[in-house]
Amino acid sequence: MADKLLVVMANTDLSNAAELVPPLLQATVAAAMEYEVEILLTGKAGRLAMKGVAEELVFMESDKKTVYDHIKQAKAAGVVFKVCTPALKLWGDDLIPEINETVGGAYIISEAMNDGVVTFTY
Repeated sequence: MADKLLVVMANTDLSNAAELVPPLLQATVAAAMEYEVEILLTGKAGRLAMKGVAEELVFMESDKKTVYDHIKQAKAAGVVFKVCTPALKLWGDDLIPEINETVGGAYIISEAMNDGVVTFTY
């Protein structure tokens, strides 16, 4: 059985916070269940790694919790956040403090091919 969850957020629609929160919640739950969990932000979702982006995205108007609040909650649960190098080339390098590491495409492939890792993509 796999003991690590890799959540790759690549093409989620940043204009729709309802698409962004479920992978963050699933990662948080998996970390609370004591699995090793990483969220890798790449493609369009790589913008979430930049300061000021996730803070502006509200999940539900009724509770005012932002996507950034969900990122912080996941980080507190033990989720490790990584951003893919091309995102830095597209949007700059002013990263939120929750980002642990910058990785390249080879990292994603090697993790996804590892038998001990389950990969979810969004």
